[in-house]
Amino acid sequence: MSNKMVVGIDIGGTNTKFGLVDEDGNVLVQDKVNTAAFKKVEDFTHVLTASILQLALTQDDMELVGVGIGSPNGNFYTGTVEFAPNLPWKGVVHLSKLFHEAFNLPVALTNDAKAAAMGEMRFGGAKNMKDFLFITLGTGLGSGIVSNGALVYGHDGFAGEMGHTIIKEDSNRLCGCGRYGCLETYTSATGIRKSYMKFLAEKDKRAAIDPKKIDSAYIFQLAREGDEEALQAFKYTGHILGLALANAVTYFSPKAIFLFGGLAQSGELIFKPTRESFEKNLLKVYQGKVKILHSSLHDGDAAILGAASLIWNELSLVS
Repeated sequence: MSNKMVVGIDIGGTNTKFGLVDEDGNVLVQDKVNTAAFKKVEDFTHVLTASILQLALTQDDMELVGVGIGSPNGNFYTGTVEFAPNLPWKGVVHLSKLFHEAFNLPVALTNDAKAAAMGEMRFGGAKNMKDFLFITLGTGLGSGIVSNGALVYGHDGFAGEMGHTIIKEDSNRLCGCGRYGCLETYTSATGIRKSYMKFLAEKDKRAAIDPKKIDSAYIFQLAREGDEEALQAFKYTGHILGLALANAVTYFSPKAIFLFGGLAQSGELIFKPTRESFEKNLLKVYQGKVKILHSSLHDGDAAILGAASLIWNELSLVS
């Protein structure tokens, strides 16, 4: 067994999770800090660095060799976080530079969904796959595209924002990006809630609980109990997601598409209508060739593993 480890950092709007990960994908130890508590990114870096070094001291005979970071609006090419709406630091933040100065170690940073895709390829169900899509179905919809064994970044580092493809041009669903009708406004935890409320309103029904308390988990429970509007919401969500994925196949011809995140935990309630819509809308040449699979990464470790995979990959390229 190697005595090397890296730190994987997953930056979220509320909390930042971090952990030490060996080359086999074992999360040796992990912790978190409150992202929102730091108005200055320099203070955030200082506290996080100290916390990581404290964790490293608990791992006898293990050498820390790199830092991987997954962040909203993370740019792999520049090592910057750019105009992330849910983080306390505005504008362009040179995060890789700050961590490189703190640790004097190689640092790799990218979008959080792209980092998770790398985790799936290195430690999950996409091992030995060179072409696949990784879709995160959480508050929004994130995506990572792997083509010929490499993440697709595009010329500026921001390729693969499938959640912000406009799926309905005349939609009244406002997206966090400021536009209307984006895919994630239909196929995410927030999207399925909007659909459920829409179907209730169309039938002049009222929710059984305070509407403010309705979330995707509640809708999932109702659907399991046979609630008509909840089942309709899942079917509608799966139909739109399957259509979008069928369109994506014509661009990338992946071997598989992995679904990850809270909404994916709904199992066949979301997978069945997604697969049906997917196969129905696929160009004939692709039919029967592309599998839609559940990510094999564990929800609790996936973000840290993804960030760690990113830097492990970079280190392997230079070794």
